[in-house]
Amino acid sequence: MAVIVAGVSHATAPIEVREKLAFRPQEAVRELGRLREAGWIREGVALSTCNRTEIYVVEQNGDSIARITEILSARLGEDASPFIYARRDEDVASHLFCVAAGLDSMILGEAQIHGQVKDAWEECRPESGPILNRMFQSALLASARAREETGIGRGAASVSSAAVQLAKKIFGSLQGRRAMILGAGDVAEIALECLQNEGVRVAIVANRTFERAQSLAERHAATAMHYEECWRSLSEVDVLLCSTASPVPVVTVARVHDAVEARGDKPLCILDIALPRDVEAAVGALDNVFLYDLDDLRAAAAANIERSEEDIPAAHAIIAEEVRIYWDWVAGLAAVPVVREFREEMEKVRTTELAAALKRIGPLSPEQKEGLEHFSRALMNKFLHEPSVRLKAAAANGRGLGVVDAARYLFALGEKAGARPAQHTDTTGETRPDASVPEGTDLNA
Repeated sequence: MAVIVAGVSHATAPIEVREKLAFRPQEAVRELGRLREAGWIREGVALSTCNRTEIYVVEQNGDSIARITEILSARLGEDASPFIYARRDEDVASHLFCVAAGLDSMILGEAQIHGQVKDAWEECRPESGPILNRMFQSALLASARAREETGIGRGAASVSSAAVQLAKKIFGSLQGRRAMILGAGDVAEIALECLQNEGVRVAIVANRTFERAQSLAERHAATAMHYEECWRSLSEVDVLLCSTASPVPVVTVARVHDAVEARGDKPLCILDIALPRDVEAAVGALDNVFLYDLDDLRAAAAANIERSEEDIPAAHAIIAEEVRIYWDWVAGLAAVPVVREFREEMEKVRTTELAAALKRIGPLSPEQKEGLEHFSRALMNKFLHEPSVRLKAAAANGRGLGVVDAARYLFALGEKAGARPAQHTDTTGETRPDASVPEGTDLNA
């Protein structure tokens, strides 16, 4: 068994690459389903946010990293391997736990990633299983601990608030300014709150679904507008913040050109915090238009790192502790079937040798046969007791997987012809083959 993650993030790929690799939930589930049906993986979860696309899998056969690279390359339209990083086994858990805690975010400590990790896991639950379910549960727990027990999230900027700070650089102050928000999701709501906290006088919310725009506007005393009508109001706003789920740019040169012309020399700040991007890059070339996208938030990210620097070691210590607990569980889970299979193989040897010995000895009374049976069983149990105890103990102290693999090799376990894998039932109720999880194992213990 190998646990793998491969993907790209803001640290390895520019926004032009990340936007092409972003998955919608249904796309992620479909790709993971194909990998599982082809026998490459046993479990999978895809995490796709504005700053990363990562695929977590429990490997079944072959090179999962190569398969994931093929998927991402196909989406990119060229070789994606220069942008891809990959991690295995315990390093996967450490990476995910840091991601969930905001320690790997562009905006250090940002709170939104916790919910995004949870949503990704829930959306991919049909293709997940006991190993990844436990890992994502543990990651969310570790994230919550890091935020509660350290100051890693205290005063942390969000993507939305960092974008608003960029707008302040253009105008000096947003007091009395007018703003329009495209989109009505959680990120858009945070942006609306940030703008109003900076003194924005009029806030307009536009969305393809007017009811959602209206609901958001009512909660924050803003103005809702039908999507088709909002473009005429562009000439009257100072800040346009875009956060829609559109797969293609919705703010085009054709849509904003006349509005920009009507503004004269007044600047228009456009904050595009969507992935894929909502705004055509050419819009930034228009006179008096200041266009910022996600990759322009790095300055705000650097400032947040400096502010939270003293809390980073403590947060990493909590992550390391939770990773150890999780990985000990994984190793222990792997040890259980090996101990069982080891004893089953030795029992076969015992019964075969006992039958051969009885044949050589000749007729014996039932009491004599029972005595030999008891002797052979007791002798085998004494021989197997110490290796079984040590194998389980190794699984509990972090050396489990290495020792388990050595035991499999030394005793040729799992190499017998016709060996049937155990079955497990995951949290979705679906039964799947699982070579490392024995029947009856409590996967949620």
